[in-house]
Amino acid sequence: MQAIKETHFQFPGQTAFYKGKVRDVYTIANNLLVMVVSDRISAFDVVLPEAIPYKGQVLNQIASKFLKATEDILPNWVVASPDPMVTIGKMCSPFKVEMVIRGYLAGHAWREYAAGKRSVCGVALPEGLKENDKLPEPIITPTTKAAVGHDEDISREDILAQGIVSEEDYGQLEKYTRALYQRGTEMANQRGLILVDTKYEFGKDSDGVITLIDEIHTPDSSRYFYADGYAERQASNEPQRQLSKEFVRKWLIENGFQGKEGQNVPTMSTEWVSAISERYIELFEQITGDTFQRYEGTDVSGRIVDNIKTCLAQLSA
Repeated sequence: MQAIKETHFQFPGQTAFYKGKVRDVYTIANNLLVMVVSDRISAFDVVLPEAIPYKGQVLNQIASKFLKATEDILPNWVVASPDPMVTIGKMCSPFKVEMVIRGYLAGHAWREYAAGKRSVCGVALPEGLKENDKLPEPIITPTTKAAVGHDEDISREDILAQGIVSEEDYGQLEKYTRALYQRGTEMANQRGLILVDTKYEFGKDSDGVITLIDEIHTPDSSRYFYADGYAERQASNEPQRQLSKEFVRKWLIENGFQGKEGQNVPTMSTEWVSAISERYIELFEQITGDTFQRYEGTDVSGRIVDNIKTCLAQLSA
């Protein structure tokens, strides 16, 4: 299948276009967003030169499933998903914080803890923990966008003191974050997985209602462990089996690339690109329990445009 590295579409009523690391977002009539999840892959804040067939479909369809499964907790931005790689939704005004929630001491939180810190984002952590231990209870460690574009840790106190989010709204965001993580944890358990940590983004719709935006519970925004053997691996200080794009990062490190100045991205062979594609499909089936439907046609861009135009025409009718 042809991988979609870039899109340069033009739709009726289009008022803006934004290209993210992975997503291409088209604004329609200043009230709808058309999000095309491309097959681009990023690691260490760098978009890699080769696109990965089916990756966009994997991420979009995992997010669609989890957004649908959490509609009873709070409204989300989705209006329609007219194509396996596309979500159309209402435009919201985003809060300037990302709500990160952690049930286990892994990744960034572990690195902070290992460096001697006993609190993350103002949340105290007990002594005597080791990497990947389950925390006494899930903790929320928000981040905010810094001027240079990297996410920065921030405490609840600083968010309120700086007026980034009102106290009333922030209390609601915390409540929703915990409820979403609980639902994600339950759904992961059914698949023999542990939802280690994840992040959520929220906004307000045109009526001022707090709304879940972007994507949730995909391997790009979440860390999963396999539940089987978790306790044994912890007891014997072995690394946990992860379900994420960690294998891509590992390959880059082994080939001398960590996104630092002067380093070049190693050549990605056709075989390696196919292998990454297969791993993403495996991730999809493991996380959702559904069989992945491969599109065998050659004109993927044409399919995407036709599906979006048909959907937009129906929505404006």
